[in-house]
Amino acid sequence: MSEEIAKYDWGQRVRTTVDLRNDGSYPDHEPDALLTPAGVTGEVVQVGRHLESETTVYLVEFSKSLVIGCLEEEIEAA
Repeated sequence: MSEEIAKYDWGQRVRTTVDLRNDGSYPDHEPDALLTPAGVTGEVVQVGRHLESETTVYLVEFSKSLVIGCLEEEIEAA
């Protein structure tokens, strides 16, 4: 089992590369509702791993009320 090194660090500014939609994680939003469009900047507030898929997941704060789990291919350095 190889350990993948995270591309982004806590506190790093990132920008969305795709529209981020509700995958069911936000019960106060409709399924598939737009959470934030591509091009919006946020800050990485936590880096974790999805154990089953062995994928790095970044919690990105876009506003005080909007923190979204993002995959590496959904964000880029701002």
